Formats: sequence, C-alpha cells, structure tokens
Amino acid sequence: MANYIDGFVLPVPQTHLDEYKNVAEKVAETWKEYGALAYFEYVGDDLKLEGTRSFIEVTDLKEDEVVVFGWVVFPSKEIRDQANQQVPNDPRMAELVAPLTNSKRLIFDASRMVYGGFQSLV
Repeated sequence: MANYIDGFVLPVPQTHLDEYKNVAEKVAETWKEYGALAYFEYVGDDLKLEGTRSFIEVTDLKEDEVVVFGWVVFPSKEIRDQANQQVPNDPRMAELVAPLTNSKRLIFDASRMVYGGFQSLV
C-alpha cells in the first residue's frame, strides 16, 4: 500500500509568520515521533491561476496574511489514524498550540483552515 498524507491550507498573519514557523518545526518533530515519515509546510508565493478558485479565496485571505500549505506523509492510513489520535493528547502539543490560538492574540484562525486525508493516486 502506498503512503497516505494529510494535507492542509491555512492563513497566517504575516507578522506572526516567524513565530508560526518556530512552532511548526516543533510540531513536525512530534508528528514524526508518532509515525509520520515527513512533514512539510510552505508559504504561498504564486496563488492565482485564471479560471480556478485560489487558496486566497478558500481561506478568505486578508491583506496582511499569507497562505501556508502543508502535508504530512505517513506509511499508511492506519499509522495516520493512530497518530491523529495520539498527537492531540501529547502534552507538548497543548503547550505549542495554545499560543497560536489564544483569542487575545490569534496567530492563525483554525476555522479558516482547509484539511483532508489523501490516498495515493499517481
């Protein structure tokens, strides 16, 4: 069976991008401890293609925000499902994610995040 991935797209205020990156690097290590083979996050650079919906529209991107696109690679859906149960309960995750979603200083709005699990096609 081919690898399985979780993919996500989310808006991040430009002013918080460095802080987000620092947290994402730590989050990546945690996912790998729970079975992920690889973890990637990229910042949008060229997001418009005539005739298509863009990540800008899907995330309702604001002027001061950037789009982050990422994916996590797992050896199987089963390993991914186990990790998705374990990672949120890891005490390090609560410590890392809390500052990102603090309502007084929101670093990213999870309600505007797009997410899904994907099996291999090509």
